[in-house]
Formats: sequence, C-alpha cells, structure tokens
Amino acid sequence: MTQVIPVYRVLGPLYVADGPERIGKVPPGRQQIVLGALLLEANRVVSIDHLIDAIWDDSPPATARTQVQICVSALRSNLAAVDRGNAITTRSPGYLMRVADGELDAHVFARLTAEAEALVRAGDPRAAADLLRQALALWRGPALSGTTSRALLARAARLDEDRLAVLETWLDLELNAGRHRQVVGEIGALVAQHPLRERLRGQLMLALYRSGRQAEALEVYRAGRELLVDELGLEPGGELRRLETAILSGDPALTVRAEAPPVVELPRPAPAPAPEAVVPLQLPADIGDFTGRAALVARALELLAPGGRATRVVALVGKPGIGKSALAVHIAHQLVEEHFPDGQLYCDLGGTRAHPATAADVLGRFLRAMGIPGTSIPDSEDERAEMYRQLVARKRMLVVLDDAAAERQVQALLPGSSTCSVIVTSRARLTGLPGARVLEVEVLDHDEATAMLATVIGPERVAAEPAAATALIRLVGCLPLALRIVAARLAARSSWSLAWMLERLSDERRRLDELAHGEMMVRASLALTYDGLDVASRRLLRLLGALDGLSFPTWVAAALLDVDLMGAADLLERLVDAQMLELVAIDVTGTPRYKFHDLIRLFAKEQLEQVEEADERRAALRRVAGGWLALAGEAHARVYGGDFTSLHGDAPRWRPSQSYVDRLLADPLVWLESEHPNLCSVVELTAAEGLDEACWDLAVALVTLFEARCYFDDWERTHQQALAAVRAAGNARGEAALLCSLASLQLSWSRARVARDLLGPALRTFEELDDVRGLALARRNLALAHHRLGDNEQAAPVYLAALEGFRSAGDPVGQAYVLAQVAQIDLENGEQELAAGRLYEALDICREFGNQRVEVQVRYRLSDLMARQGRHREAEEALTELLEVVRAGRDIVGEARVLHRLAVVKVALGDPAAAEALLRAALEVRERAMDHGGAAETRAELAVVLAGLGDRAQAVGLLGRAITTFAERNMSAARLRAQQALELIRTG
Repeated sequence: MTQVIPVYRVLGPLYVADGPERIGKVPPGRQQIVLGALLLEANRVVSIDHLIDAIWDDSPPATARTQVQICVSALRSNLAAVDRGNAITTRSPGYLMRVADGELDAHVFARLTAEAEALVRAGDPRAAADLLRQALALWRGPALSGTTSRALLARAARLDEDRLAVLETWLDLELNAGRHRQVVGEIGALVAQHPLRERLRGQLMLALYRSGRQAEALEVYRAGRELLVDELGLEPGGELRRLETAILSGDPALTVRAEAPPVVELPRPAPAPAPEAVVPLQLPADIGDFTGRAALVARALELLAPGGRATRVVALVGKPGIGKSALAVHIAHQLVEEHFPDGQLYCDLGGTRAHPATAADVLGRFLRAMGIPGTSIPDSEDERAEMYRQLVARKRMLVVLDDAAAERQVQALLPGSSTCSVIVTSRARLTGLPGARVLEVEVLDHDEATAMLATVIGPERVAAEPAAATALIRLVGCLPLALRIVAARLAARSSWSLAWMLERLSDERRRLDELAHGEMMVRASLALTYDGLDVASRRLLRLLGALDGLSFPTWVAAALLDVDLMGAADLLERLVDAQMLELVAIDVTGTPRYKFHDLIRLFAKEQLEQVEEADERRAALRRVAGGWLALAGEAHARVYGGDFTSLHGDAPRWRPSQSYVDRLLADPLVWLESEHPNLCSVVELTAAEGLDEACWDLAVALVTLFEARCYFDDWERTHQQALAAVRAAGNARGEAALLCSLASLQLSWSRARVARDLLGPALRTFEELDDVRGLALARRNLALAHHRLGDNEQAAPVYLAALEGFRSAGDPVGQAYVLAQVAQIDLENGEQELAAGRLYEALDICREFGNQRVEVQVRYRLSDLMARQGRHREAEEALTELLEVVRAGRDIVGEARVLHRLAVVKVALGDPAAAEALLRAALEVRERAMDHGGAAETRAELAVVLAGLGDRAQAVGLLGRAITTFAERNMSAARLRAQQALELIRTG
C-alpha cells in the first residue's frame, strides 16, 4: 500500500511537507494561526475579520488588519520554498488558499473515510478496514496541536472527534473480522484515554470476552459504571447494560464463527438521558423604590412579549450611571410571571471590566444553571452554544445580559427560539446586533428625578426645600446613579438639610468625592468605561475635560490632539459609542457637535490633572485657542472685507482645512453668534492658564460680534479677564489693545469721559512701541470721545491724525470709518460740500472692500446730509432702504439709529404721527439692547414730537427721564439740548 503524504499537515502539529521529506514547522505564533485558519477553510474565502478573531480573540489591537497583511506576506515567502508562493490569493473580504486534491491531510482523511463507508455498504469490510487504517495513519497527534487560538482549537476538537469516530468504526470492522486478539491492547489504551466513551468500552468488553477473558470484560463494565455514577450521576446506557447481560449469560450471538463471521451490531453510545428539568431563577431582586421610566418600560414590555418567528431582543443603551441595569431588572420582573414560566437566566458580562466574560464562560454558567453536569459541558464555544440553544428550544425563558461590551460578546448567547426573549444592557450602542431593538436610556426628566428623591428621603423633606431639591437635581444633571447616591446620603442623615447637601456638592473639585455612598460611586462607574477605552480615546477624553461644559465641533478634538479632522471624528464617535460623549447637533458644515454630561466632564478633568503633564495640557489648550483665533480672525476679515481695524498678537494659529473653514464661515456673523458661548469660554480658559497672547487677541477679535449684536456685558467680562492675564504677564501691547477696545465699549455705552481716561495709557504704550495701527485705533477712539463730549475742536485734529495712521498701516476700512466721522463734524460746522466729498470717498472704499458695516454708517450720514440740504424725500428713501439692510443684518444699534433719523425726517415732511410710531419703535429697540444713553436721546426726540401733537404732560415726563440719564452719563451736550426743550414746552 502506497502511503499518502500530503503537502499540508493539520492532523497533528501544523507543518508543510515536500514529498516524503519534512521541511519543518511553520513559524509558531501568528503565521501558524493564519495558515491553520486558511487551511481549515481551504478553497474558500476567509475574511480578515475572521483571521483577526483567530489571532487575538476578543482584544485585537488597532493595527490588527495591518499585522494580518504582514503575516500573509511572510507566509507567501515561506510557501515559495515548496513552489507554492501563489497558493494564497487576496480575495475580498480577505484571502483564499488554493489547495489541490491530495495536498491537505484533512481532505485526504475525509476522502478515505467516505470511500471506506461506500465499501462497507458494498459488502467489502476488509477493503474498508484497510482504507480506514490508511486514513488513521495520517494522524500524528491531536489536530493542530500547539496552537493557542481559541477559534482554531474549536475546529481542531471537531477533527479529533472525527478521528475517534473513524477509529471506533475501524475497530468494529476488525472485531467483526475476528481480529479481537490483535486489537484488544489498542482498545484498552483508548479506553484509558477516553474513559467516558461507552462505545469504546463496549468494544473492549467484546474483545476481552471473545479472547476468553470474561471476568476482565465484566470488570471493565463495573469500572465504567462506577466512573459514570461518580462523575455524572448517570447509569451506563442501555446498549452497554445489554452487553453486560449477554456476557453474563454467555449469549452465543457474541461469538464469531470462522466459516461465516457475522456482522454483529456493536454497542454504540446511547444518548445521555435528559437531565431532570431544572428551572433557573437567576434574576436579581427588583428595586423596591424604582420610579419613573414609565414610557420606556411600557415600550420594552411591548417589544419583549414573545411572539413571531424570532427571539425578541431589546438593547438598553446609555451612558454610565444612567440606570440601565436597574431598568433591565425592573422590566424583567414585570415579564417573568406571565410570559416566562420556564426560567430566567442572568449574567453580568463585565463589558466595562478589563477582562469581560467570554461567551464560552457564560454559556458554561447557563448550561450548569439548567442542570447540565460540568463533565458533560463541551469545551468549544460553538458546541456549548448548540447545546444551549437545544436546551432552551420551545421553552419560555427570559435571558438578561447586563453590561455587554460589544455585539460579538452577545451573539452566541441568543436563544434560537421565538418563545424566548433577551434584554441586553450596554454602554455601546449595539446597532449591529441582528434583530435587536435599541432603546436609548436618557437622564431622568425633572419630575421623575423629583419623584425618585421624594421616594427615598420622603416627600415632606422635598416639599420643605423645593428650591434646594431642584438645584440638587440640576447639579447632578438628573443622572440616576448620582441622584440615588445623593438621596441615600440624605436618607442616612436625617439631620442634613437639602441645602447643606447642595453646599457640599457646589465645589466642582469635590463633587465626585461627595457622590459616593457605600458601594455606589459615580467615579467608579465612569472609571469602568474609561478603563475599557483605547489609549487614544482616553487621551482625547482627558483633554476634552479641559473645556467648559458646552457643545463643541469636531475640529476642536482635532486641535487638542493635533491630528486631521477625520481621525478626530473617529475617536469622538468611539467616545459616543462608549456613552462618554453625546452627539447633540449637526453644524452648518454637516459635521457633528458633541457635549459632555457635566459629571463625566468633571471625571475627565480629574483624569486630565492626574495623567497629563502641565506642559501637555497647555500645549493642547494653546492649539484649541489657536483654532478659535484663526476662525474668529477669518470671520472678522469676512465681515470687514479684510483684516482691518483690528489688532493681533503673535499667538500661534491652528487652522482646519480651508474648504472646511469656507463652509463654516459662509455667514461669518451667524457663526460667531452660534459659537458665542465657546468663544467667551476660551477667553476665560486661556486667562486661567496664563496664555496671555491668545487671550487678549481672541477677546479683541470677538468685538466684531459683541458690537454687532450688542453683547456689551460679554465684551466687558472677556476684556477684564484678558486684562488681568496680560497685566500678570507684563504684556504691555496686549494691555494697550484691551484698553483701546474697552474704550470703544464705553463709547457704545455713551461714557465718553471714561473712554477718554482709558485711552491715555493705551496711546502712550502704542507710541513707545511705534505701533502705527494701534495708534490709529486709539486716536480714532479718542477723537470719538472728544466728539461725543461736544469738543469738535479737539476731535478734528485727532481724527485727521488717525486717518493718516490708517493710511500708513494700509487699513482702508479704518480710513473710511474716520472719513465718515470727520464728515459729521463738517456737517455740524455747515461744511456740506466738504462733508459730501469725504462721505462719497468713504462709500467707495466700503464698496470696493465689501465692508457693509461701515457702509451702513456712511449711508446713514449721507441721509443726514440730504436732510440738511432740504432733500427730505431722498433722505426718507435712503433711510427706508437702510432700515431693510440693518434689519436683515440683525444690527439692532443701526436699526435704532435709522428709526430715530427716519422719524426726524418724517417730522420735516409734516407727518408727526408716523414720526411718533418710528420713535417708539426705536425706543423699544434701544431698551432691548440696554443702550441707556441712546434710549434717553430717543425719549428726548419723542418728547418734542408729542409736544407738537399737544401731549405736553407725556413730553415733560419723557424729557425728565432723559435729562436724568444724560446727567448720570455725563452727556452734557445732550443734557443741555433736553433742558432747553423742556423749558420751551413748559413756557408753551
């Protein structure tokens, strides 16, 4: 007989052979696992994901796909030594290993056993036995011995089982052929190796009996029975018991007649008797004071009631501490009595622990819970899953899988029966779990949170301090775990007031310390998820903790890590999947925005301070500040038609891609307003970190928004924060820039004297630094202060100096603004032609550079020129057009001024009723904008109109209020005009 020697050997240690000469084992480790996996699926495509699972089980590294590709490349090189370098081909979604007939020992084994089976059916048992002997000779030990891959070991176990089955068949043939003496020793050795295989034990009994060793045959039976009873609590199967009876009685059917050897039906292992029915009741206790979630519970009950053709699966997903586990158990208890009388299985899968439970381990637990002895539980996960599905088939059982890490951890644990239902909880979203309905578990609403607090501590304590209760609920963000901890601490300390608990929680630095009671800890719950993240995701979470509790765009994460936008987006989505971040919106570019739950932000901030070095924290914050600076600066340039009328520092910029910026800043003022809270927050953060250059630069850049939308309080707050930072750093230029900008704010508030005092130090610093643009801006503001104080003689030369400064600095928009202001003095001095020339020059500049903001101011002064020239209809038309422009641009300061000026024109046109309506509209706008000086000017004008309409009493009242405001704000010129108007009205 010619021995078959295949090229690829898996029936024993894995190696490749060239003809009869062995050329050595495949290098151990990953190459061996990859080759084994490909050979077990020879001539079929094996996905890269399958290879990754085979190598790393449930914990692949981020570079797994690349490492598999390297392994395959190395294998190809090794196989080239036997002229099979092209055996492995790339085929989506992985690889295919081409194996010809006779090249793989497992294929040869399967072919020989199939041929032997055909020979048995054809009545040639001797030839069949020869083929089986040849097939068994291919084995050199346990299949794929030496491999560490769980996936390969499971397949190898099935191959080993096939070998035993063929071996038993071969022994049957040998015994039927009368060769009992030749095989008795071999069978005895096999029984020693596999003492629970009843078929082998029966074959040994028969071989001994036929060899004249009846007592030994009966001793083999008794030893086997004792083993089965001790190990499994079971009696031997019926076939083995019948064989014992036949041996005791000397049944002639057991002998073999030489002239016609009968084919004796040999004892085969009978299926193990079904274990006594066990009803597992593994659900933890329900929470007695469970409150809220009524709609979610009702929806889950509806989805989980058995019916249809498939297992009902509901996945409850949500952030740490949201109450998923308690909710799952509560729902389960609502279901079991009516729908699942055959039992409930429960397991904490430990998805957030360092080493989550494997599906094989959980299946082993479930099988034991259903009465299967440990010795009968298969080793492989696939076989355990088959046994599990068989046991629960047609039973009405509920399975609760708590804290799942991912879909693949759950997949093997799903029953195959429509009579069963499954509840899964996870911090991952599990959207890939087939057939599962995912229910998002959110934080409690205020009423639910209040009910929980009242249930635990008593409604009378909540009723006694309703404001403190509301504040406590808000402080923990309605997070159930945190709220339950607060309630438990209050319940344990009846002397504590809710206000005292609130005081203890108010300090952010101690809040997570306070949110602990017994074994309940918010920090520990968050740490479980955090520890399960990959290194890059953990670092991003920490760095995000440096930001305030506001929503942020994707580019912020890219800046923190200094990576590209897509790389940051992938990490953010991992944090969303882990429920450590929330996706809250999609911005104008179509990219997501994210935010923290406040307690998760505090945890991230703790980790930041504990793990990241101070230099790393500052560098990350500097990049984020640089990103906001770059975008705010670009937004200003788009509003002003270029980088005009603004000062900048030398803080580094971090720039997203230009295409992204173009989409983001399609409407720059809309973007500035949408990011208003973030921009102000970054000023505060950079001030706290001592990043003085970035701080003052960003604060000044935000004036574009503050001025256009009248965010005067934010203007003052950000500038004071930045001022403290630059003074601490000795940053003279930054201080001068901020003082100059604060002077603009004081002018907006009609506090010209305060503005003038601020500008003195700024001017001196800019002169010392020879800062041309800084000087131009400071002189412009100083001239405006003089102008507002009615001192045109001082204002005019300073304006002209500012105009020359803007020309030297190459700032045409600055020139246009000053030209418009000088033209106003010309108008007040009666120099109408000179004013017209300056205004039209300014208008040309604005239109050339696309600066609509200054253009509005120039057109406003042109309407004044028209009115002074008696061209009231033209002025009316110009102002009406201008009103549409300022309203479209949401310029409420401009709207108030245009309404006021239009009212004056209406009076000149003989329409005081229209003038009154316009002035009242202007007053409403100015009061809404908190423009107290402007509101006083409008009241004074309205008083004059009302006096002309005969309402002298209301006119006197309005003028009295206006004069008071003018006096408070040192608006002496306006106060004098109002007093004169009041005297005229009083004297008739």
